[in-house]
Amino acid sequence: MAEWWRGAVTYQVYPRSFQDDNGDGVGDLQGIIRRLDHIADLGCDAVWLSPFFTSPMLDMGYDVSNYTDVDPVFGTLSDFDALIVRAHELGLKVIIDQVLNHCSNQHPFFAQSRTSRTNPKADWYIWVDARPDGTPPCNWLSVFGGPAFTWDARRKQYYMHSFLPQQPDFNYRNPEVVDYMEGVLRFWLDRGVDGFRFDTVNYFYKDALFRNDAADYVVKDYVDGNPYNMQYHLFSKNQPENLGWMERIRRVMDEYPGTATVGEMGESHHAIEMMGDYTAPCRLHQCYSFEMMGHDYSAAFFRKKISEFFTGAPNGWPMWAFSNHDVMRHVSRWAKHAESEDAVAKQAAALLLSFQGSICLWQGEELGQTNTELGLEELTDPQGINFWPEPIGRDNTRTPMVWDGTQSGGFTTGKPWLPVKAPQLARNVAGQTGVAGSVLEFYRAMLALRKGSQALMAGKTVFHDLPEPLLAFTRQSDTESLLCVFNLSAHAHRVTVQGTAGPQAASLGAALSGNTLTLAPNAAAFLPVTGSLTLQA
Repeated sequence: MAEWWRGAVTYQVYPRSFQDDNGDGVGDLQGIIRRLDHIADLGCDAVWLSPFFTSPMLDMGYDVSNYTDVDPVFGTLSDFDALIVRAHELGLKVIIDQVLNHCSNQHPFFAQSRTSRTNPKADWYIWVDARPDGTPPCNWLSVFGGPAFTWDARRKQYYMHSFLPQQPDFNYRNPEVVDYMEGVLRFWLDRGVDGFRFDTVNYFYKDALFRNDAADYVVKDYVDGNPYNMQYHLFSKNQPENLGWMERIRRVMDEYPGTATVGEMGESHHAIEMMGDYTAPCRLHQCYSFEMMGHDYSAAFFRKKISEFFTGAPNGWPMWAFSNHDVMRHVSRWAKHAESEDAVAKQAAALLLSFQGSICLWQGEELGQTNTELGLEELTDPQGINFWPEPIGRDNTRTPMVWDGTQSGGFTTGKPWLPVKAPQLARNVAGQTGVAGSVLEFYRAMLALRKGSQALMAGKTVFHDLPEPLLAFTRQSDTESLLCVFNLSAHAHRVTVQGTAGPQAASLGAALSGNTLTLAPNAAAFLPVTGSLTLQA
């Protein structure tokens, strides 16, 4: 199927934390191969692998020093080839991360670039002169703290880095850089990957005049823990030339039928609108943002975000996710809206897997995993260390996958690179497999419901007007209409429904008696539409 990605469910694997097969405490490709059955049995369509490329690991692989090889901690290129073969045997597509905005300062290209202003790689990175007073040319900030410019005494210039000083940004205004990056994509496509997830997809081009970013126009009643969030990033990213690079990527992908792309929209303003721009038919296939990875758990919020996308970009395509490797796990974020952590875990599954678009699951969310509480001395994440204690870092969500109730959760026979603590150990695969009512079995039921429903896979969304905390919409395809109703609270509610049959097998805490739908706390109901539909709270 050429458009297999449309409506598909992708499972994100963080290689360091999925399965360690050689006992060094860090996950590896052989471990992923051994555990791919779990992802296939869950009912997912694809697996997204976070970076496994050669790297000094200052940002856990998002600082690449060789784009066309595997870091020895994860294995070899032969291991990667074997992973592709096994995934395809299981019917899984393989999407790999591409971190093309920046690289490690240990990459040979940067090592050469910094030696002089005239060498062959001199213009491959963003180098700028100091102002007369010795300061950087503008006020751009690094996501990880401090200015986005670091002085290099060799060239007597500043270089730009959107993240760590050890992660210099490439200069995409140099055609040689763009040509090289196209070659990187072709290298992995020729090895059989089914697509790419592009890190920081809106960062590639910067303002050529180095104009100052403005203060954030959103008035806040608190001081941000990270000064980066105090700016509106008009010039340090989000440049129109980015879209031309997206179009070139699409032309490459079109030469490899059946492949797909997804972009990470790293933006706090107009992210839904930008997702639409980046997924126009000639650009990326799909795009996700962090819009649904915050603390809002209201019906109005979900209705607004989905409506905004499909109204503003009827020809675009979103990927929705509630958690990933960069944010607090959603069970911990939204626990206050539920009777229990398991209740919000199951309702979140029902909610996410009924949305129009493609879906991404973060490893462990199918177990109802929560954020791990870590002390400063346990952290490895530069963001978490630099901004301790707030905003919370990313290690708390990246702790190892828990396969069973044994020490280290079956992840490793050695000492895990991040600790496996008791609250996480209690939510393991072996302890939930085959157990009626478990979060894992509910995820399997919801994935089966989605895959077997033309309405959920491809139907349009029509929202119904119900008061908070009730969210209701109909997914309508040519052959099926399905009403989806959610009680986003820890209190029971009733809804009068006319024009439907009884709830389907994957309903959660919902009962239909006559025309009265009773919704337990954090309930979800999926009802086939059989006539003219009316709802009233």
